[in-house]
Amino acid sequence: MNHLLSECYKYAKSLITKQTIESLDHRLPSFEPMANQMRSLLSSCLLLATVSIVLVHIPAQVLSITLKSDIEVLQALKQAIDPVSIVRSSYLHSWDFAFDPCEAAGVFQGILCTFPTDKSANRIMAIDLDSAGYDGFLTPSIGNLTELTSLSISKNNFRGPIPETIANLQRLTRLSLPQNLFTGRIPRGIINLKHLEILDLSQNHLSSKIPAAITTLRSLVQLSLSNNALSGKIPDLSGLWQLNTLDLSSNNLDGIVPVLPINLRKLSLSHNVLSGHISPVSVLKRLTALDLSDNRLSGLVRQEVLTLPLVVRINISSNQFTEMEAIPYPGEDLQLRVLDAHANRLRGRLPISLVNIANLSSIDLSHNQFSGRIPSEYGAKLGSSWKSLFLEDNFLIGNLPPQFVNGTAAVRANLAHNCLRCPLNIRFCRGGQRTNSECVGQLDHST
Repeated sequence: MNHLLSECYKYAKSLITKQTIESLDHRLPSFEPMANQMRSLLSSCLLLATVSIVLVHIPAQVLSITLKSDIEVLQALKQAIDPVSIVRSSYLHSWDFAFDPCEAAGVFQGILCTFPTDKSANRIMAIDLDSAGYDGFLTPSIGNLTELTSLSISKNNFRGPIPETIANLQRLTRLSLPQNLFTGRIPRGIINLKHLEILDLSQNHLSSKIPAAITTLRSLVQLSLSNNALSGKIPDLSGLWQLNTLDLSSNNLDGIVPVLPINLRKLSLSHNVLSGHISPVSVLKRLTALDLSDNRLSGLVRQEVLTLPLVVRINISSNQFTEMEAIPYPGEDLQLRVLDAHANRLRGRLPISLVNIANLSSIDLSHNQFSGRIPSEYGAKLGSSWKSLFLEDNFLIGNLPPQFVNGTAAVRANLAHNCLRCPLNIRFCRGGQRTNSECVGQLDHST
């Protein structure tokens, strides 16, 4: 356009010079033709100038410096979402494809890019969508974003299967798809993502088994598959030596507790149908939180589990444990603060050795088969370091330790549904007691 304007100017200049010289020879008769040519030239140049100005102000598709195929994936991702669910304040609403995804300011929220120094095309390296309630599908073309290192679309309504093309994302370190409506199986190709550090597929509707080859993902530090409909046995995960968080809770997993990664810090296998003993847990010396509740685990709760050096919370409630092993030494260095063992089949006398765990403050042994008297040592702890003690629905007998009678308002406790001499004016006793005859058989069994 600039070239055409320049040529117009040059031609006009030459024409004016030529016509001016000729007019000197022919004088006035020649001025009229020259004027007509000048008017025509001026009109042409004005038209050309006007067109150029208009073209400058017409929005056009920006010459993109982001790889075209990456942009096409973003377009497909947005097109797979119900437009009604893309609200004005959401990230996807800011995706305007009249602009370059990596270069434009204020658009394409939730996107991070690479900016190569060799002047090659920019690439999409991270997609982190907001929790705006997007309703739709995850496009299979997502597998074309081969530079993607992080994909996070949590707390939305993505449905259908997780695309098998996820396996193409060889650079992926984070795959976070929790709290959606995904169905089907865990993609088989996920085992090809050797750089994956965080895998979170929790709170979906995934079914089938956990792939045994998942143990080849040696870079994993967090694995969460909770709140799905996964079934079968838990595979041997001991090869995941960097794993520190494992959450497989609220599925339909059965079988025994397998050998587990040695460096685990948080372990939750609750709300499954696991059976057998829990001795594999006793070697997890870095564990800080343990939840095995609501399974079919049985046998002895070993003292090695109760005395794990860093564990703060243990929940083994709603199982079929029958015995809790005594702690043979003072636990002054133990970090355990919360022990929940309610709704098991624990029997015998209340474990006196719990008073040796210096930091213990909350104990729930309710809904078991404990019998005999409440140890006086429990009374000494209540109101000092023990802030809550739940012993209801057992077969305990006799008088209360004095500290229970004079309990402070700050203490939470429940002694109902035993065979205790428990005055109703004591708030711990509210709910009534069993008849003495109900506890006689249990007492004889425990002695």
